[in-house]
Amino acid sequence: MSHSEASISLLPNGVYGLGTFKSKNQPLSKSFPGLMLNGKVADLSNLGRAINGGDLSTFDIFANWSEWEAKLEKLSQVETASWLELADLKVQAPLIPGEVFQSGANYKRHVVELIAAEKQSVHGATPEEARADAEKMMAARAANGTPYVFLGTRRSICGPFDEVVIPKRGDQHDWELELALVIGKFGRFVEEKNALSIVAGYTIANDISTRDQLYRPDLKAIGTDWFTSKNAPTFLPLGPYVVPAKFVANPGDLNINLVHNSIVRQNESTSDMIFNIPRLISYISGITELHPGDLILTGSPAGNGANFNVFLKPGDQMTGSITGLGHQHNDCVDEKAR
Repeated sequence: MSHSEASISLLPNGVYGLGTFKSKNQPLSKSFPGLMLNGKVADLSNLGRAINGGDLSTFDIFANWSEWEAKLEKLSQVETASWLELADLKVQAPLIPGEVFQSGANYKRHVVELIAAEKQSVHGATPEEARADAEKMMAARAANGTPYVFLGTRRSICGPFDEVVIPKRGDQHDWELELALVIGKFGRFVEEKNALSIVAGYTIANDISTRDQLYRPDLKAIGTDWFTSKNAPTFLPLGPYVVPAKFVANPGDLNINLVHNSIVRQNESTSDMIFNIPRLISYISGITELHPGDLILTGSPAGNGANFNVFLKPGDQMTGSITGLGHQHNDCVDEKAR
């Protein structure tokens, strides 16, 4: 990997993040949950054993967020000699969540571009007509529609600096850098005005999709096949950390930036969401229960590979960042070679 994990995964001064780490010098050692602050990491394992008498994971912390939040705040104020250097650690996916909820078609400019392109190529509309129609459709959807949400699998998660394995199935493997949030309280029929109160923290997710596996010719009437398109191993780089919600003043106004092979592809604000975070939480909790430790992906902004007709290949590199949440860097490798 051409980038050091430490150099691209620091958070703003005084902001701590929760993650999962492993010693670089002892590869057979256990992974452990840690609090990262100013380039150093506090191993939370001993604190966890003192509380529950057993091994602790970052998921356990979020599953009991109401108990842990105050403990972590206190710990972050007292750095000791026992804290580890981030540079000596491998940063892994910050947690393996309970459920993974994924939001589709949730950024105005992204969806307008897709609809306008179809209207021009299929229906012969002019660029001006196509864009006007698409914007009108999005305005109506935002006013009267509902979010589009589906489930992913935890088994597609990999670390923020892990290799992304390009599978043999399909050719159009596409990046989708997104803001993700971790739930910290039980939620059912959550009102929008209270929705942010059940969010424990925020992180970065790259919800990679294989575009040419999305529609199955044998099941045209049924629609999209998200299981095949999105759930290959390593297709969900996550992290580097979960940053507690108190450090994210306005999750509705963060910059999402993805660089593919030194070219900026995604560069958008979360303010372009069609359905904002409170709306997503309210909608999902109206369909099913939200539990502490669940993960919600809020959708991909414009700038996907499909827009440029450029897709991921072995040897490619992706670097993604979101304001205040750190960075990811992933090299792509060939499944056949591995």
